Amino acid sequence: MDVHTKAYPVNIDGRPAQDTELVQLAFAGFAHFTAMQVRDRKVRAMDLHLARLRDASLRLFDRALPDDRILDSIRHAVTDGPPDMSLTATVFLPRGEFTVDAMRAPPSVLVRTAPPSDGPAGPLRLWVVEHERHMAGIKHVGEGAKTYYLHQAVARGFDDAAFVDRHGRLSEATIWNLVFWDGEAVVWPRADMLTGTTMGIVQRQLARMGVPQRHEEIRLADLPRMAGAAVMNSWTPGVAVTAIGPAAVPYAQGFMALLRGAYDAEPARAV
Repeated sequence: MDVHTKAYPVNIDGRPAQDTELVQLAFAGFAHFTAMQVRDRKVRAMDLHLARLRDASLRLFDRALPDDRILDSIRHAVTDGPPDMSLTATVFLPRGEFTVDAMRAPPSVLVRTAPPSDGPAGPLRLWVVEHERHMAGIKHVGEGAKTYYLHQAVARGFDDAAFVDRHGRLSEATIWNLVFWDGEAVVWPRADMLTGTTMGIVQRQLARMGVPQRHEEIRLADLPRMAGAAVMNSWTPGVAVTAIGPAAVPYAQGFMALLRGAYDAEPARAV
């Protein structure tokens, strides 16, 4: 059976994926990925996606695929599918896990696609839980805690969860980066966390626009002085956040427009 579909293709190393190959990956936990939104067969900040995959491969596997090989796999999916889609590129070792032999095999890339998404409309209320992601700087698979804490948050009447580390610093949310507004500058949390590609887009475009921004340690006690908060990921450059744990945060319409404007300033290019 060929699992490659015309609507939303799936490929491994640029060729249609077979179900026998995907069965082996069903419970894989030693891999990393990047996620993006494709619109009109174009993607923003492909350089950031490629850098993420290259750096993570060097850290996990001690070697990385050439950028051209990853781009070729992504290009196949973008060409074969509809013009708008969600796309995830996952780099893995084809000889499995829990074996030394896997160390000797070159990595492969799985590209899977799905319907496009713009994320929730918001605003969101975030439950706060102490949690530190293992290898926080790598976007790796097998992180059951993200879904677990999302479910725990919803069960408590919240929309999602935000994480604080052992030092009480806010770091990130389940599948989101956090960002704040103090009324004059954009404030990014300083803690061990994943630097998202959308975060990278917004940061470099804010710098180009001359908008003040800084990184600082943010704790729950600091939230009353914030004039706005949001989360962002590959779906969207900003969903407003109006509560983090017991602390209310103002809905800052101008801040949301600023994040969207920075993101839209990043050119989308054909793969």
